[in-house]
Amino acid sequence: MFTIILILILAYLIGSIPSGLIIGKTFYNTDIREHGSKNLGGTNTFRTLGIKAGLIVTSMDVLKGTLATLLPLMFGTDNLHPLIPGVVAVIGHMYPIFARFKGGKAVATSGGILLGFSPILFGIILIVFFLTLYLTKYVSLSSMITSFISIIYVLAFQREQWILLIVVSVLFIFICYRHRANIKRIINKTEPKIKWL
Repeated sequence: MFTIILILILAYLIGSIPSGLIIGKTFYNTDIREHGSKNLGGTNTFRTLGIKAGLIVTSMDVLKGTLATLLPLMFGTDNLHPLIPGVVAVIGHMYPIFARFKGGKAVATSGGILLGFSPILFGIILIVFFLTLYLTKYVSLSSMITSFISIIYVLAFQREQWILLIVVSVLFIFICYRHRANIKRIINKTEPKIKWL
């Protein structure tokens, strides 16, 4: 029981690491919370600090989810499904204790969970994300569509893994909730589009 509690605490703390804030302040002397969407995630980092910083922050956010998912294996316990600490890390990413509980929008860290648990699914959603992004030019819409596709994939090919189905469904809800302002802007046609793809 102690090991499980320790893993969950570590997962939350890992998820709480504010990658965008760290990279922005350390290498660019910029607090990205004061620019753009004021969000700590990769998308605002791309817009505020550029492609290099955006790639680094996004990669760090992905790896937070992956590391959290691998914690039960690292601690040698079979009493905790690896997806559970992954979800806790996503909660930490959205509401980080190290950044006044104002974090990212759950996308990259959610992807990191799938990278750690189901690399094939991760590869598929990566392709879907960039294809959707190419067609729509909306990062937010692409994120939500990709998350929904992950549910369809699990229903079609891995329905026996009911925990995975529950988790991808929960992540879809997280992502849509965190993008509720983006949804309004998309409807009003005021959501910024990317220009690099």
